[in-house]
Amino acid sequence: QLQVVESGGGLVQPGGSLRLSCVASGNTRDYYALGWFRQAPGKAREAVSCIRMGDASTYYGDAVKGRFTISRDTAKNTVNLQMNRLQPKNTSVYYCAAVYEHVYWSAAEYDYWGRGTQVAVTS
Repeated sequence: QLQVVESGGGLVQPGGSLRLSCVASGNTRDYYALGWFRQAPGKAREAVSCIRMGDASTYYGDAVKGRFTISRDTAKNTVNLQMNRLQPKNTSVYYCAAVYEHVYWSAAEYDYWGRGTQVAVTS
């Protein structure tokens, strides 16, 4: 099993940046992927970005391409999400999730979830 814990959320002005981190623990020896998802009040959970830990293959949603960058540190079992040029519509709870073997875009495929970290973009 895997456990994941997010950190790094907060309040930022439009145009600003935040860096989210997700640390995985447990059985990290096997091949796994980590994904970032977000959910705003009254809206469905949506995928933001995913990364395969083994070969660092990355995937981004159209809404964040060019502004967000996902990266991994395998020695620390950590994935970071650098978010630049944030907009008020990016305000959400951001969740990190993990799944073994393959990387998926759908939240339904992920088995291990963190509690989320709040990101608020407001002036």
